[in-house]
Amino acid sequence: MVEQSTANKPIRCKAAVSKVAGEPLEMTEVVVAPPRAHEVRIRILCTSLCHTDVTFWRMKDFPAMYPSILGHEATGVVESVGDEVVEVAVGDTVVPVFSAQCGDCADCLSDRSNICSGLPYRPGGMPRDGTTRFSFAATGEPIHNFLSVSSFTEYTVVDVAHLVRIEPGGLIPHEMACLLSCGVSTGVGAAWKVAAVEPGSSVAVFGLGAVGLAVTQGCRMRGAKRIIGVDLNPEKREIGKRLGITDFIDPNDVEGRTVSEVIKEMTGSGADYCFECTGSTPVMAEAFMSSRTVGMHVSHVTVWQTIVQRQQVAKITDRRFFFFFFFFFFFFFFFFFFFFFFFFFFVVIA
Repeated sequence: MVEQSTANKPIRCKAAVSKVAGEPLEMTEVVVAPPRAHEVRIRILCTSLCHTDVTFWRMKDFPAMYPSILGHEATGVVESVGDEVVEVAVGDTVVPVFSAQCGDCADCLSDRSNICSGLPYRPGGMPRDGTTRFSFAATGEPIHNFLSVSSFTEYTVVDVAHLVRIEPGGLIPHEMACLLSCGVSTGVGAAWKVAAVEPGSSVAVFGLGAVGLAVTQGCRMRGAKRIIGVDLNPEKREIGKRLGITDFIDPNDVEGRTVSEVIKEMTGSGADYCFECTGSTPVMAEAFMSSRTVGMHVSHVTVWQTIVQRQQVAKITDRRFFFFFFFFFFFFFFFFFFFFFFFFFFVVIA
């Protein structure tokens, strides 16, 4: 039974707070503010660990922010709702998602985009005003929100555009439903929506973690005839076969050949669709080489990886500009000195 006495009041609860990059999370008492307009406060029933949480936990620079409450895959029950919330009600079972869906912007209405432009991502805060609903109970110091979810806590506040209601007591246990927040929806969506895998096609999936196995299921549901799973962990062979793969490749057991050579040998000319689900640049290249000439290659590149890559590119660009300026100045100075010497020696002296 959901408590009604806490509605419109701050809640004190326990949360795992990340204070310093790479250091253990600290269980501490926090205050969770009531939801504002278009917001929902939920009691977390179950949360799972995504590798993205680990990536941010290790990250020392922006977009990581400290202190923060990590976690973005969860299942919860609505404790209270803010003004103008009609999509869910107190007592509903919900799954939070880090990608907003306002339902009104051009991107939400398009079949070709899933990045909401009406509610763009705001690092460390809520999507509509950029503020946080968390603070330390002892000091009142604000705690940053993470990916608009922050599920490593007993209670959290999420914008209603980041929530999906599911049937209570349904066929999906809470510990499995939380995977719908990120891993499963990412993988199935990549196969079903992004690639739109065709019946009878051949597929190669690089990395059989939560996302890769979800890609496998999506490809199976789309009617793929051959699904080749690639993973360094031999135990993934049996797990993958239960979920749809027809063949398994361990990169450590290819007898001196590359994985792309093995896949091309198995398929004749390469897979029709290749999905890279590790975020590793060398694996991306191998997946690309495993595709048919007219095949499709889908990579699991996340928003924060793109931000970091852009920062790295900016640094490289800055260095290139410095070297360009240095050499330009050097050659200009050399040309000027040579011209002055030539003029002085052959014109003035002569």
